[in-house]
Amino acid sequence: MMKNGLLIIVCIFLAIGTCGGPLLTRLYYTKGGSRIWFMSFLATAGCPIILIPLYVSFLRRSNRNHNNSETAEKAKVFVMETPLFIASIVIGLLIGLDNYLYAYGLAYLPVSTSSLIVGTQLAFNAIFSFLMVKQKFTPFSINAVVLLTVGTGILALHTDRDRPAGVSKKEYVVGFLLTLIAAVLYAFLMPLVELTYKKVRQEITFTLVLEMQMVMCVASTCFCLVGMVVKGDFVAIPREAREFMIGSSLFYYTLIVVIGIVWQCFFLGALGVVYCASSLASGVFVSVLLPVTEVLAVVCFREKFQAEKGVALLLSLWGFVSYFYGEFKSGKKIIDSPKSPETELPPLPVSGSDVA
Repeated sequence: MMKNGLLIIVCIFLAIGTCGGPLLTRLYYTKGGSRIWFMSFLATAGCPIILIPLYVSFLRRSNRNHNNSETAEKAKVFVMETPLFIASIVIGLLIGLDNYLYAYGLAYLPVSTSSLIVGTQLAFNAIFSFLMVKQKFTPFSINAVVLLTVGTGILALHTDRDRPAGVSKKEYVVGFLLTLIAAVLYAFLMPLVELTYKKVRQEITFTLVLEMQMVMCVASTCFCLVGMVVKGDFVAIPREAREFMIGSSLFYYTLIVVIGIVWQCFFLGALGVVYCASSLASGVFVSVLLPVTEVLAVVCFREKFQAEKGVALLLSLWGFVSYFYGEFKSGKKIIDSPKSPETELPPLPVSGSDVA
């Protein structure tokens, strides 16, 4: 019950980040914002908010040790060990690169197009999960991979019809390709996180997952911070705030804070689903939110929704349904079913003291 409850919570966070992150970032770009490294930075800069649940978890562990007469040692402030710390830094740097690629693409693509491209991460996720964590392929998952690939190909054949005003064809094509690369890299990172969970020589608790997220986000933020310094973003941001097309500078900075928080919800949700279920399940949940993001983009930004986008969306949904049906048919439900010993992650602690 505790595991299912936690899964519901992290799925809510993932839904907020998946739908809200791209829309708010695109709002920044369409109303006068142009700092790509700054948007990459904001994707993980909200990580200090993780200190709140980590502090609560530390207090609960301290109280538990204090009340246990057999426990003489004090609770550790951080439970992460050195090998996991190093692995988290490496993954965090890759996340920083992925954030930059995605932020660059979103600067020149409509949200609806970007979301359809990102939806292909499910296909790549299935491939990497098979190679890295021995996730088995089924005819249904293969069908999903093919459908998602064809959908992206259809979008690539019509690169002129939904190009935003003021965006050149070269910028659009480069944005398209970088977004696709970002989807591939993200699809690689989630199985990599799951593989790290398996290989580390310590019990994986949700507190440890939060610590991993903190280290990853700090490493990613530092990576993007270097890019901001090189591109002179800190000099340009105050001017950009004064010239922002909506409200005053206060609205600009409020939007920046909200973007950071919403993207942090995405990362917490993504890593949480990997912990509670699997990396492939995380990819599936992102894909199932695709139609919601599509509709919100069309409503909020009056984006064009041509026939090829409709066909690509239909193929994406078909691919998702095919994959999901295959999981149920094979008797391996994504969330509830027991995993093989080779891919099983350690269970949540029954005491609940680490889930804070």
